[in-house]
Amino acid sequence: MRILLLPLRLLYFIYAALMFVALMLLVIPFVIAGSFFGKIKGGNFIFRVCMLWGDCWFFLVGIWHRNLYEVPNDRNKHYIFVANHISYLDAAIVVKAMRQPIRVLGKIEIGRVPLFGFIYRNAIVTVDRSSAENRAKSVRILKSVVNKNISIFIFPEGTFNMTNRPLKEFYDGAFRIAIETQTPIKPVLFLDSYDRMHYSSILSLNPGINRSIFLDEIPVEGLSSRDVEMLKQKVYNVMEEKLKYYKASWIKEQ
Repeated sequence: MRILLLPLRLLYFIYAALMFVALMLLVIPFVIAGSFFGKIKGGNFIFRVCMLWGDCWFFLVGIWHRNLYEVPNDRNKHYIFVANHISYLDAAIVVKAMRQPIRVLGKIEIGRVPLFGFIYRNAIVTVDRSSAENRAKSVRILKSVVNKNISIFIFPEGTFNMTNRPLKEFYDGAFRIAIETQTPIKPVLFLDSYDRMHYSSILSLNPGINRSIFLDEIPVEGLSSRDVEMLKQKVYNVMEEKLKYYKASWIKEQ
C-alpha cells in the first residue's frame, strides 16, 4: 500500500515545491523594498511579508496550522521564544506560529540556498556555529534586537533532534541572552512537524494538522550569568514534560 502511494506523494511534493517557489517570487520585490528601510522597520515589514507567504503556502498545500495557548498570550510583550526542532518544516512554521514581529536565529548555510536564501538572509539573524567569532556577533545582534523591544526566536537544540527522546541537549545562547537582557522565556512546542515532514527527507512532506503549543512564560528576574545552566535545565524540563503530556509522536522512550 505504501508503495502504491509513492507516486501520489511525489506529485504532491512537486506541487508543494512549485507553490513554494512561485510564492517566493511574488514576495521577493517586497523583501527588496523592505531591505531599504533599515533593520528595525524594514525587518518588521519583511517578517509580515513572510507571514503572508506562510498563510498562502500552508493553505495551498493543505497543512492546517493551529496555535494553541495554555495561557493567554500578550503580543504586546516581547520574549525569548524557544521551540523544539525536528523537521525542515520548522522554519516555515515559525511564520505561522509567531503572529508578531520577531527575529529568528538560523543557520548560515540556509542563506546560501538560491532564491529562498535571499529572503532568509533579510528576515533572520544568521549564525555559523563553527565560528566562535560569528556566534558572538550573532548574540550581540540578538541582544540589540531585544533591547529595542522586539522578540527573538531560537531553536536551543541547534539542529534536528534525531533521537527518540523528547529533546536534544540545549545550547546556552538563548538563556544567556534572556538573563543578560532580563527578558522572559516563552517555550513553544512544534508538535506535528515531525509527522508533516520527517527530518530524513523533504519528500516526506504531507498535508494534515500542524499544531504549535505556547506554554507559560518563564521569568528571569533577578537571575545572573551564574544561573544560565539552571535556567536552561528548567526550560528543558518544562518542554520535555509537556511534549510527553501531548504525546509527541517521535518519543519512543521505554
